[in-house]
Amino acid sequence: MSAMPALSERALPIASTRTQILVAGALAALMIATRGQHFASVNALPSASWAVFFLAGALLRPMWALPAFFVLSSLLDFASLATGTITDWCLSPAYWAVALAYATLWLGGTWYARGHRDAWSAVPRLALVLGVSASVAYLISKGGFYFFSGRYPDATLAGFLARIPQYYPRSLGTLAGYVGLAFALRAITLGFARRHARSAHA
Repeated sequence: MSAMPALSERALPIASTRTQILVAGALAALMIATRGQHFASVNALPSASWAVFFLAGALLRPMWALPAFFVLSSLLDFASLATGTITDWCLSPAYWAVALAYATLWLGGTWYARGHRDAWSAVPRLALVLGVSASVAYLISKGGFYFFSGRYPDATLAGFLARIPQYYPRSLGTLAGYVGLAFALRAITLGFARRHARSAHA
């Protein structure tokens, strides 16, 4: 009887090229389906963009995933603007802050992946990294827009801080929901893979 190959408990973002392509395609589809108001939007779902960048950092090997997904998000925004489904309110001189926020989420996912374990004990670390990444990304994106977009000529620090309890919990909840679902699906997929490996080498 040949020895069954062990499946590492530290498996992010190790995967075959085919799996990487499938994951990248799934993340792109999720962003397309949930971002803004355009021809493919699923209006009942909140935007998954933040989660997509965190998951891209955690699950995808190529560094070009970061600029690729930013290009995709920008194309969706400008396409929505061109078709009149959104206004130019968010497309301001502070749009650069969005890129920095997405990079923060991607880096958070990349950093988490280095110490990932396929065990329940990894959940607190995932929650911590997710919370820190989301907080920094929120301060960069929303702070950048509030202070540098020109939409708020009387912007003050007190005014920005007052907005955080109104908008941040929802952003964090949406991010955590999508990331939690993604890791749950990954755990189920790995479970099936382990069963198949055991049966194939029994």
